[in-house]
Amino acid sequence: MLNEASGIAQTLKYLTANSSPKNIHEILIVDGGSTDNTVIIAQQNGAKVIHSAKGRAKQLNYGAKNAKGNILYFLHADTLPPHDFDQSIIDAVANDHKTGCFQMKFDSNSNFLSFFAWFTRVNHELCRGGDQSLFITKQLFDSSGGFNEDYVVYEDNEFIGRLYKSTFFKILPRHVKTSARRYEERGMVKLQYHFGMMHLKNYLGAGPEQLYDYYKRKISV
Repeated sequence: MLNEASGIAQTLKYLTANSSPKNIHEILIVDGGSTDNTVIIAQQNGAKVIHSAKGRAKQLNYGAKNAKGNILYFLHADTLPPHDFDQSIIDAVANDHKTGCFQMKFDSNSNFLSFFAWFTRVNHELCRGGDQSLFITKQLFDSSGGFNEDYVVYEDNEFIGRLYKSTFFKILPRHVKTSARRYEERGMVKLQYHFGMMHLKNYLGAGPEQLYDYYKRKISV
């Protein structure tokens, strides 16, 4: 997390209300140096906060390293999983699905975004992304090497691409709901086009530095 004070309380309260304490060993917030009240608010709402060097891959790996549970569930701060998501994940692992994700919907009535969200039900690595969340056994995470910290962006796609090559990736038949705020702020068609271009560049062999350069020039401005 980084500077999510405006929404972290809502997310944490939602997670507590939609899961069972017998299944959730801990909720870890990996803070990358927030300068707002993110840390205080997270602690007030039952999360354990740990501090990491800034960077999504670094923060994700640090969280996994410090996690005590034997199943890891990575979730973006602006994404809400379905009710009883914890039991759905436990059942999947019990059925020998060591990693996977949920399908996704946006918190928007946009037909354009609904069209692209529909494809998250397709079990192909091209249809994956961090907004869909990710569950994985601690054992598989460790043996796979975790997230590649050379990637400042696209780290989730790169990691999931490796998982697709080494094991079966399970798509759970329920949906997380993620924020459409970036699309609404930057233009839906424009942003989706640039995300598509990053997939294409990766397919054509672009490395982490090239992908980050494109992201800085086209998306993060």
